[in-house]
Formats: sequence, C-alpha cells, structure tokens
Amino acid sequence: MSRKIGIVLVLGLLAACGGGSDKKSPRNLEDACLLLQERPTYYRAFKKTEKNWGVPVHVQMATIHQESKFDPDARTPFKWAVGVIPMGRQSSAYGYSQALDATWEEYKKETGNRRAKRDDIKDATDFMGWYMNKTRERNGVSLTDARSQYLAYHEGHTGFRNASYNSKPWLVRVAGEVGLRSEIYRVQLASCRKN
Repeated sequence: MSRKIGIVLVLGLLAACGGGSDKKSPRNLEDACLLLQERPTYYRAFKKTEKNWGVPVHVQMATIHQESKFDPDARTPFKWAVGVIPMGRQSSAYGYSQALDATWEEYKKETGNRRAKRDDIKDATDFMGWYMNKTRERNGVSLTDARSQYLAYHEGHTGFRNASYNSKPWLVRVAGEVGLRSEIYRVQLASCRKN
C-alpha cells in the first residue's frame, strides 16, 4: 500500500514540476517555423489576432520576442534601495505582452474580455491587436510597421506622438531590432508554409 502511495506522490510531484509546456519559453526563439512547430497554440492565437485585428503574425511575434522572449510569467526587474533592499518592480508589466496593469484593465473593459490573463497567449496577442489598432487610429502607424508599432507600444500613444523616444537612443536601437526581427520572421514564415 505504501509503495502505491509513494508512486502516486512521485507522479504528482513530476506533474507539478513539469507544468504545461506553454509555461516555459520555447526552445528556439530565432526560427519562427521551429517555434510555431513547438507551440501550435501560439500559431492559432497569432492567426486569430491577425484575422480579428489585422496585425500580421510576424509583427506580433517580433514584439513578444522583445517584450518577454515568449515567457508567460515575464516581469520587470526589482528596484533596489541602497543596492540591497527590494523596493518593488520597475513597473506593473507582466506576461507575454508585458502589458501594464492600467492598460490591461482598459483592454478588458473595452473588449469585454473580463477573464483575460496576461500569461495566456490568446489573450496577450488579442491585447496586442487591440493596442496596435489604437496606435494605427491615433497615430496613423501601419499595422505592418513593427518598428514604429513597437515605439508606440513602449512609449504609449501620447509619448509616440510627441516623439519621446528620440531622447532614448537605446529604445530607437531596440525598435530597429524589432523591425528587423519582424522581417526575418516574415521571411521564415513564408518559407515554412511552402515546406
């Protein structure tokens, strides 16, 4: 009897440690085809957002890569006082999309998606579609322009309109990297569809 209980406990522990495979970042973040082959649920979420909001899959993927490296539990680092006392996180950004608390609440209210979770890829991509459409409406940024969409995503709509990113050379560089990664993902996705 005790052996059966031991086996059940070990199996339960292994299941708890293993979690869902979607709770860890995919293994290959550089190859869109391999990434989506590993996580077919991601592809379905990206395609649904593309259909509903018009944001191309490669733009979504490049933005999530930059924001969270596809880590559903990604958070900003802690701020430290005197180098040793934790003073809370740098911001409330969380999940795949690194949405801030207030913006996430606005999204849930406007879309009626009250049960949305930032660590759910379907909700995170839907949020990005919603936000990037607001960027298009408010600032005239094309949904295919990953670089400018990222700048607006990072700085907010007003910050983007006021070009606040111009005082942040590091951010302009990162946005360029997002644009480049988006183009790389676009080419990779076109080739894996053929294969």
